Amino acid sequence: MPPSSEDLEQITARTLAHYNQRAEDFREGTGQHDVSQNIAALLRHITGQAPFTILDFGCGPGRDLASFVRLGHLPVGLDGAERFVAMARADSECTVWRQDFLKLDLPAEQFDGVFANASLFHVPSQELPRVLRQLRATLKPAGVLFCSNPRGQNEEGWSNGRFGAYHDLAAWRDWMTNAGFVELEHYYRPTGLPNAQQPWLASVWRKAPE
Repeated sequence: MPPSSEDLEQITARTLAHYNQRAEDFREGTGQHDVSQNIAALLRHITGQAPFTILDFGCGPGRDLASFVRLGHLPVGLDGAERFVAMARADSECTVWRQDFLKLDLPAEQFDGVFANASLFHVPSQELPRVLRQLRATLKPAGVLFCSNPRGQNEEGWSNGRFGAYHDLAAWRDWMTNAGFVELEHYYRPTGLPNAQQPWLASVWRKAPE
């Protein structure tokens, strides 16, 4: 049975509580992760004149916001976890919106790119089409969305206190194409390992015209 509205509220509440309770540990544990490959994958596909406006969707404590600033771009963060939002604002000095992924309120055609690094997998599958359409709508014409998610066999549920949906490449292509995106590239991470040891699926998509 698909989650009810009450189930979705619980999914959000429990997942955010997990991150809020572990915010300091999460910041310490992920602060040195190198995602420069992912940032470069987004930026090289954006057309037009830099600096670019970037929505860091699921920005966490703000590590990647700071990276975009150092590269000369104009990032805005978004996260649902109160403690992450406070950390990201303090550490990056960027604008950071506190928004539940399932209750987004995004401006139309605002951003050159959306950077969704390790965030969209928290969206239950039944809500994913709506969320992807909202991200598409906040992109400028021909804007670019990057996403990286832990891959699986299209299962979803609870793992270590967080809800996750784990899509394979074929399913993810269907979700993205149906939401109005065109694939630009995909790859698996970490780089240089056998595919079986690469749990992350990264992909880059352009907003298709209406």
